[in-house]
Amino acid sequence: MVCRMFRIEAEVDKGRRDLLRSRLRDTNTAASPVLAALRGTPGEREVPLHVWALDSAGDLAGGLVGHTWTTWLHITYLWVDARHRGAGLGTRLLAEAERIARADRGCAAARLETWDFQAPDFYRGQGYEVVGVIPDYPPGITEYTLTKRLG
Repeated sequence: MVCRMFRIEAEVDKGRRDLLRSRLRDTNTAASPVLAALRGTPGEREVPLHVWALDSAGDLAGGLVGHTWTTWLHITYLWVDARHRGAGLGTRLLAEAERIARADRGCAAARLETWDFQAPDFYRGQGYEVVGVIPDYPPGITEYTLTKRLG
């Protein structure tokens, strides 16, 4: 076995981060025909998808922030102001994001993460299924990953 000496550093370095991302992308592309086929196509890029709800005064009542990539919608944030919860606004925001992802961007599925005190039951009610559970992330909280086929 060959013993090599390495210097290990722990620092934020955007140049190295970008180089690492590029090299990982090349490695992944070489290993996956699916990812290789995406190279150079519009499907290779993440495209932002934002849906906003404004109240009668023009203030933010709720919103959804996510992106589409390949044939997936990834929901990053969904929030509704406490004054407007229970009125179906979250359902409307989610439905509009799913509609845009499906009809305008050809998405076949959606994914998201949520914590146990947030909205796992809400998402289950919208047809999402739990596909992953991480207990104690962060300590004392459970994180759920949910997906849904967009039909």
